[in-house]
Amino acid sequence: MFTGIVQGIAIVKNIDVKNDLSRIGIEFPDDALDKVSHGASIAINGTCLTVSEFSDNVAYFDVMMETLKVTNLGALKERNIVNFERAARFGDEIGGHLLSGHIHTTIKVVSVEKPENNCIITFEVPSEWIKYILPKGFVAVNGCSLTVGEVIDNQFNVYLIPETLEITTFGAIKAGDVINLEVDHQTQTIVDTVERLGLSLNI
Repeated sequence: MFTGIVQGIAIVKNIDVKNDLSRIGIEFPDDALDKVSHGASIAINGTCLTVSEFSDNVAYFDVMMETLKVTNLGALKERNIVNFERAARFGDEIGGHLLSGHIHTTIKVVSVEKPENNCIITFEVPSEWIKYILPKGFVAVNGCSLTVGEVIDNQFNVYLIPETLEITTFGAIKAGDVINLEVDHQTQTIVDTVERLGLSLNI
């Protein structure tokens, strides 16, 4: 389980590509891997991965075919930066919203606007997923829990403060980038239930 509160930025150190599998080595900031263990879960760009090996500040993850296909991890290159969050523990403050770390789909950055002290990012979403994204609802993009701004057709936007831009990869985001999306599971359950009952959801 994760909270969507990104703990920092890590750097892709190396990638060993095998048949339908990639072993990705990621270098973390000092102390970020404190008390980590084999089998621990860490979200990389919102994707729950299992630590298969670690040494000093570098952890290695075996990423299988399905994950490479559904997420943006398959497009990573050495020296790319990624968001990370270690799994939540009982008693931790839930500052964002509960996440599974299972990515539903990828979305594309349409535009990045930067008025003074703000950043507005607009995303384009595959049509089958936009129904789960509601104004003022929650989404996780590259593992970061954010409140949805406006939703128009198959696009939505988010408003980011300077703090978010500083501690996540969104400070370097640009139009055309491919981003991981995990929709809010409660919203998904409600929308699917309403559809099964043949009712209409008027927002």
